[in-house]
Amino acid sequence: QVQLVESGGGLVQAGASLRLSCAASGRTAGSYPMGWFRQAPGKEREFVAAISWSGGSTWYADSVKGRDTISRDNAKNTVYLQMNSLKPEDTAVYYCAATGRGSTYLTSERYYDSWGQGTQVTVSS
Repeated sequence: QVQLVESGGGLVQAGASLRLSCAASGRTAGSYPMGWFRQAPGKEREFVAAISWSGGSTWYADSVKGRDTISRDNAKNTVYLQMNSLKPEDTAVYYCAATGRGSTYLTSERYYDSWGQGTQVTVSS
């Protein structure tokens, strides 16, 4: 099992930037594909971004393309989500996730095996 801990959330003004971090640990905390999801109040958890085990391939939700960048540093067992030009609609709890199932369906929540506890991002207008 991979243990995941998110950090970097906070309260910011619209147009600001945040960088979320997800630190992975545990016996299986190798170079697995990882993703970011978010859940706003009253809404289902939705896909934000994903990255292959090597970092060579990335995927983004249409809502964050051009604003968010996912990256990883496998030496540090950490994945990042750089969030720029934040909007109030980005307000949500952001979760990182890892999967041992490859990189085929990384946009699907059900594809992931391990989840972090989430970090709150609040964007005020």
